[in-house]
Amino acid sequence: MDARASATPNPILGLGAVELRDRLARGALSAVDLAQACLDRIAAEEPRVQAWAWLDGDHVMAQARALDARRASGRAIGPLHGLPVGLKDIIDTVRIPTANGTVLDAGRVPIADAAVVERLKAAGAIIMGKTVSTELAFLHPGKTRNPHDPERTPGGSSSGSAAAVAAGMVPLALGTQTGGSVIRPAAFCGVVGFKPSFGTIARTGILVQSPSLDTVGVFARYAEDAALVADVLFGFHAADRATQPAPHPRLLDTASAAPPVVPTLAFVRPPGWEEAEDDTKDAFAELVEVLGERCFEAILPTAFAEASTIRERINFAEMAKFYYPYERRGRDRLSKVLQDALEAGKAIPARDYIAALDWPDILYAGLDEIFQRCDAIITPAAPGPAPLGLAGTGSAVFNGLWTLCGTPAVTLPLLNTGTGLPMGVQLVGRRGDDARLLRTARWLGEWLTKAETMGA
Repeated sequence: MDARASATPNPILGLGAVELRDRLARGALSAVDLAQACLDRIAAEEPRVQAWAWLDGDHVMAQARALDARRASGRAIGPLHGLPVGLKDIIDTVRIPTANGTVLDAGRVPIADAAVVERLKAAGAIIMGKTVSTELAFLHPGKTRNPHDPERTPGGSSSGSAAAVAAGMVPLALGTQTGGSVIRPAAFCGVVGFKPSFGTIARTGILVQSPSLDTVGVFARYAEDAALVADVLFGFHAADRATQPAPHPRLLDTASAAPPVVPTLAFVRPPGWEEAEDDTKDAFAELVEVLGERCFEAILPTAFAEASTIRERINFAEMAKFYYPYERRGRDRLSKVLQDALEAGKAIPARDYIAALDWPDILYAGLDEIFQRCDAIITPAAPGPAPLGLAGTGSAVFNGLWTLCGTPAVTLPLLNTGTGLPMGVQLVGRRGDDARLLRTARWLGEWLTKAETMGA
């Protein structure tokens, strides 16, 4: 499925964030009109999709009016001027409730913005509201439903953010990924999901689950839209030791440019390939065939079979520490799946946890030979389309490996089932090569559209 073709009642909401930014900047569109269009869409779709944990239309419109007044005064406007952005409800927002998806934090109102919120506001974005998270960003589902089929999961844990973009409620939203919580819901809901290289976006003011894995990600309609907002968010922050001082990556400039040479992709069957559904296997076989000489198949070293166990070991051990305050305050109010994970984390020997921390670099070294021969790895984003039922969030078996390795990953809504459900094509790049990855992703989407048009 191509997100560009998805219809919305107001044509404005069918535009990508880059196009909206340009119209807002030159005065062809007002922030008030865009914000009102988003609110109207939310009013129409929220009863069915249930993507929002907190929303205040008056607050949205007050921000929009202030931004229009700023532009009218002739003062400088930011790179995200007037663009509404949804925020996963584990991202702190000053004077706006942030409940972290748990009843134990119901009514919690932060006294400071998260670092990403500070940067969004400084860039002129409209903070649209808080999108639904699973319980403490783990596996117990929230209320959100898949916009393509309300009886199917939207994925987790960034379910609300993915569904809000997919339903045309906002052009952009933020989420987080510790296993597959950006890529999976983006694939299930049929939007672009971008998980950048580990340590590129500060996590200060965001719920800590597993500091060795937690990564802020972006939901958008197109790859260049993800680059637009990530450009604002990337950068060093003294309070997050995972970030490092580095030159500005110029993500949008690179993503918007033509590749200097035709990209080469490496098709990888990741560990857990046997879980892939027939629709996925058939679609990727056809995709590889269509790509022809632009794609070759690569086999991961056998050590990668351990990746899922290693990632879970790190995740659970760190979660047992950082979620202990919740367990102490109200263990009986936590879901069974979270209780079990906390128990598993407490049972992991320190020796095994410390040893597991060495694995990301070991595994990443095993990718080097592949990356020397390609611009990006191409692989499924999920075993299949969004599963039926709302009791779970679907499998992250094809995502956790890349989270563990700290590589950037992006999923594109380029495939669908015979019944029209979206399936994601995941591209993975070298650490720190986020701009090139986004450029390759944009190229792939455009190339496949052209190939389809020409009957290739």
